[in-house]
Amino acid sequence: MSVQYHNFSKGADPVIDAWPLMQTPTPILSITGLYLLFVLWIGPRWMEHRKPFEMKYTLIVYNAAQVVISTAFCLAPFFTGLFAQYMSMSCGEPMTSVSSELQLTVWTGAWVYLMLKIIELLDTVFFVLRKKQNQVSFLHVYHHTIMVLFTWFYLKYIPGTQAAFIGVLNSFVHIFMYTYYLLAALGPQAPQEKRAWDQKYLFWKRYLTTLQLLQFGIMLCYFVLINSMQCQVPRALTYFFVSNITIFLFLFINFYRKAYRKRPVGVKVD
Repeated sequence: MSVQYHNFSKGADPVIDAWPLMQTPTPILSITGLYLLFVLWIGPRWMEHRKPFEMKYTLIVYNAAQVVISTAFCLAPFFTGLFAQYMSMSCGEPMTSVSSELQLTVWTGAWVYLMLKIIELLDTVFFVLRKKQNQVSFLHVYHHTIMVLFTWFYLKYIPGTQAAFIGVLNSFVHIFMYTYYLLAALGPQAPQEKRAWDQKYLFWKRYLTTLQLLQFGIMLCYFVLINSMQCQVPRALTYFFVSNITIFLFLFINFYRKAYRKRPVGVKVD
């Protein structure tokens, strides 16, 4: 078992292995395990006889920061020249033809993206602390958990340039998603005033969910395209992406039907 664990701890490159949280799978598994334990068991029981936390200003700062960071992720490929290099690459070329500078840029971006996915686990923690346990849905928890684990797995074992597009696309959708949550946090607390605020500024929730569904459709088309062009994408990466995108599509479609068949504003999902 010790030998197998050692082999499992060796990643695609020693540079990545030396980064925080990347040496062994223990830290990332511990983080996700503690997250699940808190949001599904410890947190709800701890808050059962307590008043919900007032987190208005915390949510405003948090969501505003998410909008800025997501925007930076979308713009970074253009300012660093990564987009031009990425688009000029030929899928028929081996991975050794990719410059070390491009590789390091993608790896660094993927590591920062991993840190962002870990921070986004706070979305669910905030729900629990505000006693919004009804919004801690299977879709929400599954998505947050799998994104952390997969981003780590991708960076550790199969870092490549093809999946960079997925991260940028996801960040683009997050700009709109966290803008919506920022506007919701800025709104008044009184029921009547809140209802008027929601009708004026949050009427586009349905379109946000549609954008999320469109995102998954684009991702599926992207993987079909790069495979048809004989891009050197690991089978494990392709199978994992396609299977999870299909699951997300099913879950989001199910959420869309339940959320908008009876009411215009649904629960918060990512």
